Amino acid sequence: MTAFASLLAPLEHPFFANALLAGTAIAAACGLVGYFLVLRAQIFTGDALSHVAFTGALAALAFGIDARIGLFAATIAVAVLMGALGRRGNPDDVVIGNIFAWILGVGVFFLTVYTTQRSTGNGAAGVNVLFGSIFGISAGDAVLAAIVGVALCLLMALLARPLLFATVDPAVASARGVPVRLLGLVFLAVTGACTAEAAQAVGALLLLGLLAAPAGAALYLTTRPFRALALSAALAVADMWIGLGLSYAVPVLPPSFAILAVAAAVYALAAGGSALRRRSTAMAGPAAT
Repeated sequence: MTAFASLLAPLEHPFFANALLAGTAIAAACGLVGYFLVLRAQIFTGDALSHVAFTGALAALAFGIDARIGLFAATIAVAVLMGALGRRGNPDDVVIGNIFAWILGVGVFFLTVYTTQRSTGNGAAGVNVLFGSIFGISAGDAVLAAIVGVALCLLMALLARPLLFATVDPAVASARGVPVRLLGLVFLAVTGACTAEAAQAVGALLLLGLLAAPAGAALYLTTRPFRALALSAALAVADMWIGLGLSYAVPVLPPSFAILAVAAAVYALAAGGSALRRRSTAMAGPAAT
C-alpha cells in the first residue's frame, strides 16, 4: 500500500496532474500519427513540420498573439501545402526540402523580430517553444490539450483502415474508389495539428522523437498493422508517463529530455530484440536441417 501511495504522490501536485492529463492525450495522438508517418516514409515531413511549428509560434509571439494560434495555423497550412504540391497528397523530398529551407529563413526573421521587440515582456516564451514546458501548463490549457489530443485520436481511428489501404497499395486503393489524394491531404493536416500539440509538450526541436521512436519500436515488435498502430500509441503514452515520473523524481532532468530519452531507450531495446530474434532464427534454420 505504501508503494502504491508513493506512486500516486506526484498527482497531489497540480503541475504534475496537468502535465499527465495533457501529455497522455498528446502522446497517444503522436503514436497513432507517427505510425503512419513511418509506414508512409514521411518522417522527413515530420522533421520539416517541427521547424514550421517553431516558425509559426515565433510569428505569433512577434505579433503579440497566443503562440498556439501560430503553431496550429502554420503547421496545418504548411502540411496541406506540401501535400498539394506532391503526388497523391504525399510530399516528396524536393518539395519538403524547398519549403524546409524557406520556413527556416522565415523563422530566423521572426526570431529577430521577437528578440528585439517582444522578448523583454516574455523572455521565456522562445525557450518554451523550442524545448517545451509541459510542467508549466495550466489546468485550463491541459484540458484543452487533452480534448484536442482525443479528437486527433478519434480522427485517426476513423482514417486508419482506408489510410492503411492507400498506404500499402495506392494504385489498387484508387481503382477501388478510395480518395487517395484527399486522404493524404487530410492525414497531413492531422499531422500538422499533432505537431502543434506535441510542441507544447516536448518542444519544436524534440517532437520528432515522440512521433518516430514509438512507431519505430512498434514496427519492430509486430508485423500486424493494426496491432502495431495500437502498440505505437501505447508505447508513446508509456514513454510520456515514465519520462514525467523520472523528471519529477530527478528534478535536474528536464521533462522533454526524460520523455525522449525513454522513447529512444525503448526503441533501442525493440531494435536489439528484433535483431536477436532474427539471429536466433537464422542459427536455428541450419541446425534443424
